[in-house]
Amino acid sequence: MVADRSPPSDSSDVDTGPGSVSRSTTPAVRSWISAVRSVIRSRLGIDPRALAAFRIAVGLVVLGDLLLLRVPGLVAFYTDAGVFPRSALAETYPTFASVSVHALSGSPWAQGFLFAIAAVAAVCLCLGYRTRLATLVSVALLTSLQLRNPHVLNGGDTILTSLLFLGLFLPLDARWSLDARCRSRDLGRCSWTDTDGARVVSVATATTLLHLVFIYATNAVLKFRSEPWMEGVAVERIFHLEQFLAFLGPFLAEIPLVLTAVNWAWIGTLSAAPLLIVLTGRGRTVVAAAFVCSHLGMAATMEIGVFPFVMVSGLLLFFPPHVWDRVERSRTRAFLDGLESQIRHDGPHRLTTLLPSIPSATIPVALRRVGRVGIVVVLGTLLLTSVFWQTVQAGFVDSPAPELTAEIDDVGWVFFAPNPPDASKGYIVEAELETGDRIDLATGESATLDRPPDPIDTYPSTLWKRFGGNIRSAEPSQLEPSVEYICDRSAYRIETVTIYSLEQPVGPDGPTGEPVVDERISRTC
Repeated sequence: MVADRSPPSDSSDVDTGPGSVSRSTTPAVRSWISAVRSVIRSRLGIDPRALAAFRIAVGLVVLGDLLLLRVPGLVAFYTDAGVFPRSALAETYPTFASVSVHALSGSPWAQGFLFAIAAVAAVCLCLGYRTRLATLVSVALLTSLQLRNPHVLNGGDTILTSLLFLGLFLPLDARWSLDARCRSRDLGRCSWTDTDGARVVSVATATTLLHLVFIYATNAVLKFRSEPWMEGVAVERIFHLEQFLAFLGPFLAEIPLVLTAVNWAWIGTLSAAPLLIVLTGRGRTVVAAAFVCSHLGMAATMEIGVFPFVMVSGLLLFFPPHVWDRVERSRTRAFLDGLESQIRHDGPHRLTTLLPSIPSATIPVALRRVGRVGIVVVLGTLLLTSVFWQTVQAGFVDSPAPELTAEIDDVGWVFFAPNPPDASKGYIVEAELETGDRIDLATGESATLDRPPDPIDTYPSTLWKRFGGNIRSAEPSQLEPSVEYICDRSAYRIETVTIYSLEQPVGPDGPTGEPVVDERISRTC
């Protein structure tokens, strides 16, 4: 990672003597190189304060996802006593079972221990303490957790993993971090900031920014090829899919005119994705802010996991220096200074002794050069893989493994594209009690199979909604662990358990036709 600077101008070139032609062309070449570097720096460089904001935001997303979503479902979704034990993982995804650290044990205490390590790493990431190590631990454990149960993921989870991985190659600790403060302390001063304000320009910054732009651009291409989006009715259809609506969503679903406007506004915003790279200064700020507002609108109206917050975290990288100048002049700077005084001068110094570091001087120069080349190769491969994955999802090229693409389609990066779902989907678990009564286990009332259930009032958590939605079409044998979990943990005295999947076709004006009910499995407890 380098903070790129324009080379100083050379005023000593004078047109004299036989070598005047060569000397006269040198300033022009240097000027051209300087101009190119300036263009690259302003478009593919990232302000160190944007990197710091990105680090804090991603750390908070990882911590929030872990504590609010994963911990409540620890036993149900990540242990052998839950709905997807390691035996089911090994049968369905043998490769995932062989590489996931979380699959080494099926006991709750082992999973809780790994969750605790992940939480500590996320906190360290937010604070910027041992940042690279915290990032490495976070991405390793997050990937392992996702591979342990792919049935409770969506595209936001995979994008979060990719951004964390790219963060390994970025100087996330350059500003607003304990690491930066400790470096300053070694130089005789204590500060949360680094005095070097130059943009960071590297293969890593270019890969990260282009990765995000490609995600949006692919989505835009898919929407231009979609009839519902081009007819302006796609968002109306989406807001009739109850499995996604939350918070202000049901209220907004009653205002078709607003939904039509949102449809075209989102297409226009996606179409402007290349401008995130092309523009600089206030123009880039406006485009990035438009994307941020769009994602915050998604978070306020739909339940789609961490996706909106992950994308907002990534978009922080596009905001130019003048935005961060204002942030540092605001109360944020006062907060950092106050936190600085609370920690005191010797606190971080004692902390840094807990985890030893390797002085760069002890690493041979040749080995460091090989490492730099390796990083460029890794990042180049990652960028090409991202582009290829986007082209596969856009349908420009055929997937080399269609069966794998179909299996992981639910965790792709093209939400509601090319077409939004044409049916509201859900599942119902019906139990026949020893008394002969038949009830919906989620509500305790008589099961109703005339429409998919309202997810907010029915499913215990987001993970239960995802899990049921992702395995609705699974083979009955894959549902056996779920039935065993229900029989063992239900407060009712159950005789038999029956799981139904339901689909209600929808259009721009709401439900159309009769719901489709499919009995997936029925077993005696």
